[in-house]
Amino acid sequence: MKAKLMLENGSVFYGRAFGYLQETVGEVVFNTGITGYEEVLTDPSYYGQIVTMTYPLVGNYGINLEDVESQAPKVKGFIVREACDYPNNFRCEMKLDDYLKNNKIMALEQVDTRALTKILRNSGTMKGIITLEELSTNYVREKLKAFSNTAAVDEVTTKEKYTITGTGKHVAIMDFGVKANIIRSFKKRNCKMTVFPATTSPEEILSVNPDLIFLSNGPGNPEDLVGVIENLKQLIGKKPIAGICLGHQLLGLALGGKTTKLKFGHRGCNHPVKDIEENKVYITSQNHGYYLEELPSGTAATHISLNDGTIEGMRHKTLPIYSVQFHPEACPGPEDESSIFDKFLEM
Repeated sequence: MKAKLMLENGSVFYGRAFGYLQETVGEVVFNTGITGYEEVLTDPSYYGQIVTMTYPLVGNYGINLEDVESQAPKVKGFIVREACDYPNNFRCEMKLDDYLKNNKIMALEQVDTRALTKILRNSGTMKGIITLEELSTNYVREKLKAFSNTAAVDEVTTKEKYTITGTGKHVAIMDFGVKANIIRSFKKRNCKMTVFPATTSPEEILSVNPDLIFLSNGPGNPEDLVGVIENLKQLIGKKPIAGICLGHQLLGLALGGKTTKLKFGHRGCNHPVKDIEENKVYITSQNHGYYLEELPSGTAATHISLNDGTIEGMRHKTLPIYSVQFHPEACPGPEDESSIFDKFLEM
């Protein structure tokens, strides 16, 4: 069935609809990964976004539920050049089309994803609508204007506190949309974990007497989470604190730093980052639209992006606080910086 993507700058891309055939609105972004579409679809950090894959063939190894990063897809829509109708892999449990249909995710194929990515790269990320219908300009304008992602973390965080048993250090995880492989990474290190909703009070977190407070990844603008930032200010200096992605940004704001939005974000599994402390370069997986523009006083950068020079990690000079912007837990990879979790626990 024919469908189209309409961007807020007036650009229109035509293609064929698949998955769940119903109009969807979101922020259109692009991911440069060659593999990992299952992880992309289920990463809570993509909540509210229509993701364009730059790799031309998607779905060729199907879907298997062992590799997902959350219980269901979190994207608002999915755009590919070509969707594979006949996946071939011994772990395949279902086709991409069926998976999207079952989870009510609208998708679009036969789109010139190179041209779309070039527009997003040059003009910046923007809102878009995927539709099967002929829509008036006024209707599209009003739909895009009404779209907001400010409550994204509320939608993806756990609703209740829960505990994962372990014999090692006790990690209190503030869940802003935590990926399953972050949980697996701590579990691999025998950690006991208590996972808290995003808005949990500092008193409740400290009541479990954790060895480490961990701030997870998640979607949206960190500056929208005013209450969370105030809670974090009360935790600083009480316990060691670590963070990844949104957790890194929130920690920076709580310490007095400044965040801002990137023109088109970092999304993919091929981003070179320099580890300043070790004087080494690693290839990392990333997924963020915002970044820590100004370091808080009393901190130092530990990592920088070799693509654009943005801050990719920070450490406090006197307190046990350490965070990174990239994803050391990334699956399907790369795993260059997986030892970051050991550094977190060493604090």
